[in-house]
Amino acid sequence: MNQRPASQPLLQTDQPAGAAASAVRWLPAWLRSYRRADLGSDLLAGLIVSLMLVPQAMAYALLAGLPPQVGLYASILPPMLYGIFGSSRALAVGPVALVSLLVASGLQDLAPAGSGEYLLLALTLALLTGLVQIVMGAARLGRLVSFISHPVISGFTSAAALIIAFSQASHLLGVRLPSQERLPELLSALFVHFSQTNLATLALSLGSLAALIFFRSRLEGLLTRLGAPANLALFVSKSGPLLVVLGSALLVWLLRLDQSAGVPVVGAIPSGLPRLALPSFDLHTWRELAAPALTISLVGYLESISVARALASRRRQKINPNQELVALGIANLGAAFTGGYPVTGGLSRSMVNFSAGAKSGLASIISASLVALAALFLTPLFAFLPRAALAAIIIVAVASLLDFSALPRTWRYNKADAISLAATFLVVLGWGAESGILAGVAISLALYLWRTSRPHIAIVGRVGDSEHFRNILRHKVRTWPNILAVRIDESLYFANSQYLESALLNAIAEYPKVEHLLLICSAINFIDASALETLESLAHELASAGVALHLTEVKGPVMDRLERSGFIARLGCERVHLSTHIAVSKLAHPSQ
Repeated sequence: MNQRPASQPLLQTDQPAGAAASAVRWLPAWLRSYRRADLGSDLLAGLIVSLMLVPQAMAYALLAGLPPQVGLYASILPPMLYGIFGSSRALAVGPVALVSLLVASGLQDLAPAGSGEYLLLALTLALLTGLVQIVMGAARLGRLVSFISHPVISGFTSAAALIIAFSQASHLLGVRLPSQERLPELLSALFVHFSQTNLATLALSLGSLAALIFFRSRLEGLLTRLGAPANLALFVSKSGPLLVVLGSALLVWLLRLDQSAGVPVVGAIPSGLPRLALPSFDLHTWRELAAPALTISLVGYLESISVARALASRRRQKINPNQELVALGIANLGAAFTGGYPVTGGLSRSMVNFSAGAKSGLASIISASLVALAALFLTPLFAFLPRAALAAIIIVAVASLLDFSALPRTWRYNKADAISLAATFLVVLGWGAESGILAGVAISLALYLWRTSRPHIAIVGRVGDSEHFRNILRHKVRTWPNILAVRIDESLYFANSQYLESALLNAIAEYPKVEHLLLICSAINFIDASALETLESLAHELASAGVALHLTEVKGPVMDRLERSGFIARLGCERVHLSTHIAVSKLAHPSQ
């Protein structure tokens, strides 16, 4: 009997019939064309990611103010659901540092961290986050995050990474500090309590940090140079967090450091899979959580889509932004009903998933299944796990989010963007994550309005005998005394219409021999109602001064609107020209 080639899909869906056809259409896209040859890569990727996910999930849960098992619960059903519904084949969904910080900041004033009420609020927050993302995806709002500029996100992530790192200082030092999300208050509390440092905890912290940094940055290259296979080197290097967790827990248990030296430990973690949980459906609670849910929805989606697009581009794959929103929303609904908290796609785990060769959502399902096995059988091993080790895992993970070179680099290119980056960074540090994002978006929009309210306006002339026209201040060009050719390098709307009118009238005053004002519209993509009225007024004012207004190189959609409004009919079709060259050829004095 002939065997099917390894590259042939496991599922043949070219000609499904009857009920089978309906069933196949509901299968995940990757499963409908899954290849047997990809199974080994997905198994390896799922195994390696699970090695990172187990310790990170517990660490991020503590960062969010939740028991460590909640992080494990959020790493079982949500990644499975995303693996089924997501469009990215490499994105690893689960608890992440930024979302955990936002959960803590959104809930800290509503209930004591770690309490039953706090956990219920976290479930409800996951529910609302999921609903927001599903509604956004259904409404095809996947590109809404374009309103949050990259400098704002850069400032937010760097500041959030600093807050996260300093918030773990209490666990690194073994001292108790009040929960804070503002850096000045964190530093003040650290200064006051620094003398209470537990030396045994500090030693564990430094050892964990050194081991994690070695595993993260040096071990893979060292193993490769020693001749180890690439997959083995990757596997061993990414097992660092789990080995640190197990090693530090074993050390505390052997030396009884929790009793003899007062080293804070996680304590007993319930074994088993998560049970069905119900979030709150109280409308008052929903109103209190609306703002953090919206923030987590946007920030979580932005982090996910950025990573998913970057990884997909390397394999020439496509990402559907709206499907990503729906998939993340479904994953968060899964977290809400299985004892978890809001999740999203993580940068570091997704990069590892990609590097390990993940070919489909099956890799996420495998990693989640292995986390489920860890929740069933390994949790007794974590009873003596020092909180310092989890804090070290968080600090090493968020270190990659810090980008101190972004501000000087952005300042050299665009000072307005640098201002929005710096403002977001400072507001997040001083007033919290949500305030920082809102401030950054507001400043970005304000700077955009300011910039576009004063568009670049260039007087142009012909370059030699060519049909090209360039700025008279930058090039040696030919001009005509009876024509003033002006290029507007911005769309026209209410914020810049008056500036445009004033600039053009001033230019006419400087050139008294001008008989024709030629507006080159090649850079104009839109003209709103306010700008249209300004053009009407400008045409009348120029006519009273003996100057005719002409348009050239008007784009099709802009021309359609001008024609529908009757402006072209009132201006005269003969004053609208296909190109600047044609217009100048018609309007220039024959003698010149």
